[in-house]
Amino acid sequence: MDDVFAHVDANRDAFVERLAGWVRRPSVSATGQGMPEAAGHARDLVEAAGLEATVEPTGGWPLVLGHRPGPPGAPTVLVYGHYDVQPPDPLDAWTSPPFEPEVRDGRLYGRGTADNKGQHLAQLLAMGSLLAVRGGLPCTVKVLLDGEEEIGSPNLAAFARRNRDRLAADLVVWSDGPVDPAGGWRLVFGVRGIASFELRARGANRSLHSGNWGGVAPNPLWTLVHLLASMRDAGGRITVEGFGDEVEPLGATERAALDRLPVDVEAVKAELGLAELDAPAGRSFAERLAAWPTLTINGLHGGYGGEGTQTVLPSAAVAKCDVRLVHAQRAGDVYEKLEAHVRRHAPGVELVRQGSMEPSRTPMDSPFTEPIRAGMAAAQGAGPLLVPVLGGSLPLHVFTGVLGLPTFGIPLGNPDQANHAPDENLDLDRFQVGVKTAAAVLAKLGSSEGAASGTMAG
Repeated sequence: MDDVFAHVDANRDAFVERLAGWVRRPSVSATGQGMPEAAGHARDLVEAAGLEATVEPTGGWPLVLGHRPGPPGAPTVLVYGHYDVQPPDPLDAWTSPPFEPEVRDGRLYGRGTADNKGQHLAQLLAMGSLLAVRGGLPCTVKVLLDGEEEIGSPNLAAFARRNRDRLAADLVVWSDGPVDPAGGWRLVFGVRGIASFELRARGANRSLHSGNWGGVAPNPLWTLVHLLASMRDAGGRITVEGFGDEVEPLGATERAALDRLPVDVEAVKAELGLAELDAPAGRSFAERLAAWPTLTINGLHGGYGGEGTQTVLPSAAVAKCDVRLVHAQRAGDVYEKLEAHVRRHAPGVELVRQGSMEPSRTPMDSPFTEPIRAGMAAAQGAGPLLVPVLGGSLPLHVFTGVLGLPTFGIPLGNPDQANHAPDENLDLDRFQVGVKTAAAVLAKLGSSEGAASGTMAG
């Protein structure tokens, strides 16, 4: 890969400028800011990488597809990324404006630098570099850039079901999120899912004086407090009936991989100011994020929250919550169990379903694991950490569940990238290595006999 790597090094400044130009274009799916224009620019970037590209409508913001054939018999790789970004608020917390990218201390700052424009652009630049140096790609490559990942990808699964032939591939590769907190590169085989919801309780038809009405009118905040307490006990066990019935334990290979992950628990606790980890006790740090579902109260709202006191009995209260799902759980089934629990324990409370993503897992013994690992090692200087499941969520079940494709994550962002926060940034050295990594992975997949023997798509 020396020839390709030399090309990447020679074009470092041009690649950074291309990323800066991409970050300058707002693409906030939650508000619509800049979205139609961004879809067109994403198409142009895919075309500039040497692929045929189209903008595809959905029931929401469009997708961008790309395709370029490779040698006969080589695998077909579908590269997934997303061109939408999080809202930049609060604007006054940014050192430089979120859509005016600025390089400081070897990092490019701006909304979308790491999540996800820099990471999918690294993949595209790798394709362009292979074409520039070698005149062709070692694999057939397809690209799918999502315009709705930051709002839960509500239209992605339906598009995949309607377009199975266009998305036919042997495997999926995605780059998103940070490397290991200690700085090591990692190869990711799965993610947890998510099911978000609100619990809404009502009391009187208006707020009341707590002296004149306390003890007479029900308090919806207390209603929610008791309901939430019935869902998880003090030992950390989720007590919603049937909640964990479908949970499948990790296998021996996955557990061994978790045991090899370098986590300094005491350092994590010190950094976060924690005296102890959450209940239940007895679970390893990595196991907590990979093998177990969670129920989280994101916020509890109602009544007065300002300075001083206001002796008010609120008329309404809302709890915002999410569940992180693990392998074999399904969002619809979990929602039904939560709704049944609410009917039993607080029948006057309304549960409102919000966005959801299913969990995803790819077997670690896939024939594609070794060529991907080898490609990463060739570019990064050492083999990556193997991560069975990330704690966060991505719409990867569309690929593993709907399309039945093994799916592999190669995060390229620095651990302190501040994605979703002010001063989001991407370390430009990692960006450079990311371009080389993506090129080397395609090359290893194209030359691997084990991977090529399992090809299913052209």
